[in-house]
Amino acid sequence: MLDALTLDQLRMFVAVAEAGSFRLGAARLGRAQSAVSHSVANLEMELGTPLFDRSSHRPVLTAEGRALLEDSRSLLLRADLLRAKARGMGSGLEIELTIVADTLFPISIIGEALGLLHVAFPSVGVELLTGALGEPVDALLGGAAGLAITVGEDLRDPRLEFDALAPVSLAAVVGAGHALARRAREGRIGSGDLADLVQIVLVDPSARTQGMDFGVLSQRKWRVGSQVAKLELIRAGVGWGRLPDWLIADDLEEGRLVPLPAAALGKDGRTVSWSYLAHRLDKPLLPAAAFLRSALQEIAASEKTASSAVKD
Repeated sequence: MLDALTLDQLRMFVAVAEAGSFRLGAARLGRAQSAVSHSVANLEMELGTPLFDRSSHRPVLTAEGRALLEDSRSLLLRADLLRAKARGMGSGLEIELTIVADTLFPISIIGEALGLLHVAFPSVGVELLTGALGEPVDALLGGAAGLAITVGEDLRDPRLEFDALAPVSLAAVVGAGHALARRAREGRIGSGDLADLVQIVLVDPSARTQGMDFGVLSQRKWRVGSQVAKLELIRAGVGWGRLPDWLIADDLEEGRLVPLPAAALGKDGRTVSWSYLAHRLDKPLLPAAAFLRSALQEIAASEKTASSAVKD
């Protein structure tokens, strides 16, 4: 018997429940009050239970009505999403967009851009992944992602197009309790000071950087799979390493980490690399991906401008 109920009936039920009366619910839907009353009555008959108590001036949800209201809202939402996806498929809009970002790139910028994407294309699903070093490029070339964010100039591939986003600053740091911290505060850090101490470095699951080292000065390396793990080991005093400014700003300000002014790692122990948004040349960007590219570029540009203003 439930096969006979319709989405229109559910929509009217929800409208009346939310508006508090048949008159206001009908006005919200732009329908005649009699049609709404009749439709809700038919729904009650199909369900075999009253949804409203009509004994007072205004209809009041019964216990059964309250129990079924959220289910009705959920069904209507799923139906609306189904329609939106169908329309999107017909217009070339993606059903889902996968983006893989280098772990060095500020996740806050991606979050802000994806918030704008959700408003513009609410029917598009998103899968956001992070990867180290060559992982984003491999995901893109392997077809596991439609967009990738890379950092640095060493992962270029002629099959990809790269658009500059923003500079990413890395600082060499050590935990405040590490023996090296005292020398760092006195400004006496050379390559020899770092060579015999454990350096925490990021491992590349891909083969793209095999045989390559980026800013590695120590013979004693501990390898980790994420920036967060790297940060925790450095905080714990296991060793030193380089981390992005956006990740360690609070630790530096509150004294948990100490910067290492080692000239071998850049001026004052800092280096700056550019980040890029990449996509495959043989796969033109569809509407959601193109929108996200523009949003990322605009937000990254505004972040860069704000950062420059603070420094000035």
